[in-house]
Order: sequence, then structure tokens, then C-alpha cells
Amino acid sequence: MPKQKKDYLIQLVLSMTRAEKRHFRLFAKRNQSSEDILFLQLFDFIDKRKAFDEEAILQKIPSIKKQQLSNLKAHLYKQLLTSLRLLNKATTLDIDIRESLDYARVLYNKGLYRQSLDMLDKAKARALRINANSLVLEILEFEKHIESQYITNSIENRAEGLAKECTHLAQVTVRTHALSNLALNLYGLYLRVGYVRNKKDYHFVKEYFFANLPRYQYQDLGFYEKLYFSQSHVWYYHMTQDFPQCYRYCQRWVDIFREEPDMIAAQTPLYLKGCHNLLSTLFHLAHYEKFVEELALLERFPVEYPMNEVRNIEGLYQLYRYVHTIDKHYLEGTFTEGLQLIPQLMEVIESDEYNWDTHRILVFYYRVACLYFGSGDFDQAIHYLNLIINPKQPDFRADIQAFARILNLIAHFELGNSQLLEYQVKSLFRYLAKMEDLQQVQKEIIRFLRRIPRMREAELANEFKDLKVKLEKIREDPLERRPFLYLDIISWLDAKLADRPVQDIIRRKFLEKNPLRVSK
Repeated sequence: MPKQKKDYLIQLVLSMTRAEKRHFRLFAKRNQSSEDILFLQLFDFIDKRKAFDEEAILQKIPSIKKQQLSNLKAHLYKQLLTSLRLLNKATTLDIDIRESLDYARVLYNKGLYRQSLDMLDKAKARALRINANSLVLEILEFEKHIESQYITNSIENRAEGLAKECTHLAQVTVRTHALSNLALNLYGLYLRVGYVRNKKDYHFVKEYFFANLPRYQYQDLGFYEKLYFSQSHVWYYHMTQDFPQCYRYCQRWVDIFREEPDMIAAQTPLYLKGCHNLLSTLFHLAHYEKFVEELALLERFPVEYPMNEVRNIEGLYQLYRYVHTIDKHYLEGTFTEGLQLIPQLMEVIESDEYNWDTHRILVFYYRVACLYFGSGDFDQAIHYLNLIINPKQPDFRADIQAFARILNLIAHFELGNSQLLEYQVKSLFRYLAKMEDLQQVQKEIIRFLRRIPRMREAELANEFKDLKVKLEKIREDPLERRPFLYLDIISWLDAKLADRPVQDIIRRKFLEKNPLRVSK
């Protein structure tokens, strides 16, 4: 569902922690009393009211005139960013490096060329440590600018060395951008359509990937080049449902960081994204032992890398923690136990504490609906599925939209809503045909749901058996496996045939594969 657009200033103030607000007040009062600072009075008003009410502000703070309010808001916004930049300098290395660049520029402007070069040299060493090639290139360009004026009487061959460094980094930058562009375009394609649906989709993605994949030797690549190379392969194999190969490159993605621990702190979001994709792939492969091992590493992350003051990182961590804790319940068949997460998760979503985007929220709704479905609470499953089926912005994840409708039909069947079922089957068929999303699995499910309202109870068992046989045969086709990633329809049919809850069937299958495992 779309979020109501808020004033940027209000969003910024509401996102601040208590420590950040305390730092800002000290920052604002460093040279004068708070009574004399109008922007600080405006900040206190917004912080208290959690909103921007122009009339209330003018009444509460008479010294603020209506004609100056707009400029005062802009000034407050700038002061807040300045304060936050100072506070984050100690924990965000690239901010500290850019500040050194600014200092070097000031020294250069003062004619203190040697001091400027020394500052740049230290900044370059820090930038190289975190593979910040774009910053290194900027520093080198500044060094060349100083050297080109023949001011410093530098050591012999200094100019030649700078030129070689720049040439090498320029080549690295070109390779990095080529690979990052490919990774980004593949990810964007995945967000629009999800997994490949048919041979046409498969050949399109395959041709696009290999036509745009730069031809480099992996061992010759630097950190970011290896990272984006691995990312590109992850998205490609994920979309084409080649999960063994996807696992290979997910593991490589994570290992790149673990081999250079400094980069985990420097690029935490990319590391967490790698952990997330590794866990997702292990889930699809049902590699439970490795999944539990990696989930434990993710849960320990806040202990090893404190993140309380970085909302973006905290938001990503919480997002992935919720996703894979739910996945663990799916694997174990402990759906009812997993429902304990829902109130906490919904509170986070409703509060918009981490500013999660609509796509991620819709995926959560589907995951929550599956938990309720697996536990046998079909009414609640339908409630969350309707949040996906009837959004105000329906342009996200056509695959999730399609399978939400299928699961919704099955939930209505479970509730015995025969009349509603007949109408919704027709609606679903039209929707899938329009989306060009009618795979063989979906056709068989629709045929089944069309027939059952007119069947007697005694005939249903044979229909369940026939559908199971057909679906198990279809599942052997790699391009027809996509529906089974979203909905364990085989386990549902097993549950109907055994007259048992779905979670009991999935739990039994889990324990057969993992006899020594006991859910914690």
C-alpha cells in the first residue's frame, strides 16, 4: 500500500534517535543561547508535536514571522544534516575521508601545498583500505592538479606514478560499473516479474545476461568487481531457478566480505543483502543444517557490528531477520509457533519505523498469509492476501499478485465458500491470462477448483489424488517449478488426503529428513 508523502523535515526529525537529538541541541547552542535560536525552537516544536502545523507554530513561537517560516525550515533541515554528518563521521569512514578532502582543499587554497598533499595521502590510504575506488580517483585527480603546477618540488617520477595509478583505477572503475549495471538491471527485472515463467522468459533472461556480461578473469578482479560479478550471477540463477548455481555465487558473495572484515563495516548493507540471498537460496534447496548455521550468524551480527545509530542498517537487519525466521518455521512445519512473530512484525510495518518499501511489505503479507494458511486459520490468511490483491499501487511483483489469488481461492475452498469460489475462479483465469502467467500448474489448479463445487464429498478424495499425480509430474519440468516455490500445493493435497492440518504434513516430512532435529 502506498505511504502518505510526508514533509522531508518532519521525516528527518522523526527518524532521529535520542542521542542524535541531544547532539543537535548541543551543536545548535555551541555559540549562543537556545532562546536566541529560532531554528532550534522550531525543532523543539516539531519534535514535541511530531507534525508541522504552521498556525500552531506562529502562535506558539511569536518571534517567528510567517514570511520567514519557509526559509527557517530550509535552514533547520541543513543544520540537522550538518549535525548528523558530524555525529556519523566516527562510524562512517567515507564521510571522514570526504572531510579530509575538504580540509585538503582549504589548505590548498591557503597556499599550504605540502600540508594539503599530506592530508590527501592519509585520506587515500584510508580509502584504499575500504576499496573506495571512486574516492581514491578523486584524491588522485586533486594530487595531479597540485603536481601539475610544479609547486611542490616533488620526488622524481611522482607525476608518472600518479598517471599510472589513475589509469589503473579508471580501468577498475569501468569494469566495476559494467558489472554493477548488469546486476542492477537484473535485479530490477526480478522485482517486476519474479522467476522466469516459461521458455520465452528463460531465453530472454539468458540472452540478456550473457550478452551484457563483461568478459573478465575473476582472479584479476578487485573487491567491488568480484562483488558485482557474483551479484549478477546470483540474480540470473535465482530468476532461472538454478538454485545450486545460485548457492555457489551467494556463498562467494558472502565470502568476499568475510575474507576482508573491514569491508563488512564499510558496506554493511551489501553484506547483509548477501547473507539474505544465501539464506533464501538455502531455503529453496531445503539445506536445513546450513540454513540454521547461517541464520545463527545473522542473528549474532548486532553483537559483532553495533548498528543502533544507523537506522538503514538496523532496518535491513530486522527485515532479513523476520524473513528468515519465518522461513525457518516453513521448513520445520511449525506454522502455529511462527504466528507469535506476527503482532511484532505488524507493529513494525504499521509504525513505518524502518521505511520499508511497498514491495517488501507485500512480500511480508504473503509470508504471513502462508503462516496463517499452514496453521489452519484461513480467515486471517484471506485478510492478508486481500492486502496484496487489492493494493492502491498494483505494479509490484506480478508473481506475488498471481499466487496470492491462487492461495486466496484455496483458502475460500477450505472455508466452504462454494458460490464465491465459482466467481473467483473465473476472475483468476482472466487475471492470469491477461498477465500471460498461465503455467500448467495453475491450469490444473483452476480446473480442479472449477469442478469441486459440483462434486459430492465421496468424489473429492479421487480428485485430490488425480491432482497430486498431475502436479508431481509437472514438477519434474524445471520451468514449471516456480509455483511450488510460492505454495507447497503437494503438501496441501497430502493433508487433504490424510485429513490432517497442512503443518502436520510438512512437519512430518521435515522430521523424516532431519530425524535428529528438534525445533527450538
